[in-house]
Amino acid sequence: MSTGALPRLLCVDDDARLLEGLTPHLRRDYEFHSALGGEEALTLLEKIGPAAVVVSDMRMPGMDGAKFLHAVAQRYPNTTRILLTGDPGRDGAVRAINEGQIYRFLTKPCPPHELKAAISAGVRQHELVTAERVLLQETLLGSIQALIDVLAMVQPVAFGRAGRLKRLALEFATDLGRAEYWQLEAAALLSQLGYLSLPADLVEKCYAGARLTPEEKSLLQEVPRTAKRLLGSIPRLDGILQMLDALESPADVQAKLPEDIGLGARILALVLDYDMLVTQGASENDALDTLKARGSRYDQKLLELLAGRVGGVLTTEEIRELPLREVRLGMTLLDDVRTESGVLIVPHGFEISLSFLERMRNFAPNVLNEPVKVAIKPAKTD
Repeated sequence: MSTGALPRLLCVDDDARLLEGLTPHLRRDYEFHSALGGEEALTLLEKIGPAAVVVSDMRMPGMDGAKFLHAVAQRYPNTTRILLTGDPGRDGAVRAINEGQIYRFLTKPCPPHELKAAISAGVRQHELVTAERVLLQETLLGSIQALIDVLAMVQPVAFGRAGRLKRLALEFATDLGRAEYWQLEAAALLSQLGYLSLPADLVEKCYAGARLTPEEKSLLQEVPRTAKRLLGSIPRLDGILQMLDALESPADVQAKLPEDIGLGARILALVLDYDMLVTQGASENDALDTLKARGSRYDQKLLELLAGRVGGVLTTEEIRELPLREVRLGMTLLDDVRTESGVLIVPHGFEISLSFLERMRNFAPNVLNEPVKVAIKPAKTD
């Protein structure tokens, strides 16, 4: 994708003269970039961001076109991939198609008009995929958030926690340069879905770290399977389900998954365990020490990032105490809200939603007058 008006195009070949020859044909219509090999191209993409279309030669020293386009498919799945080759070998072409999931396969010598037509078609394909992704992302996330808001009324401990997990996970992603990471956002929200199968008192015991009976432990073991059953029939959730399935795997196993899935699993696994320890009464530093003691369970880079964040997660937000009746959309509760008899209405870490504001109208006056601490996000500036 390009930051300017022109679609971003990357051509990769070990023949510098060929790349120089392509430049005048393509620079007028595209934000044109070139690289002399797969490794150089991947480094360039990390610097400039994903391209709408990547055209790669097959036979290159070091990383060939099949391996390069496979890497592009893993890191930038929305990029349209075109293979250009003079290699007549059928096996090489089949491998490139299978590994690189290419959109077009062109043979050398390729007339300029034919190449330009393929690139133009690739740009249209990228636009279609991007538009579909945005629609899916907005529709799916909106639906999931509405579902979690409703479930928070039924199971406030679990689904109030879901909002807290989403918030913390996305803060990690932003620190890693992934400000938009919809798969992680969806996985964080859905990570508590299996707790619907448990009685409310058992959910509270789990989050409080109380001793469980053998029967309760057996019920708890069913939570991941319940979530999988509930989500398995919903289309387009394959990547999110992969992310949730990988949560119990060691970091090195998670790292072998496609980049978006593996990174999301590593972030969410750390956030889940950290939040659970703090919820059960551990200090932030004690929770961090416990996580460090678990060795290969977590990504060490993420652990270091967490260590740098401890004590400063809300540094960019204003902390204020006000009556519950005065909370507004988007504020985050820093206190539990309970009835006079001690029943939990909504836990700390819950982000105020429209459904909660509607529900709040039915709260008793003394609950509405109870002071609570909230975090208020800074106003966005242009």
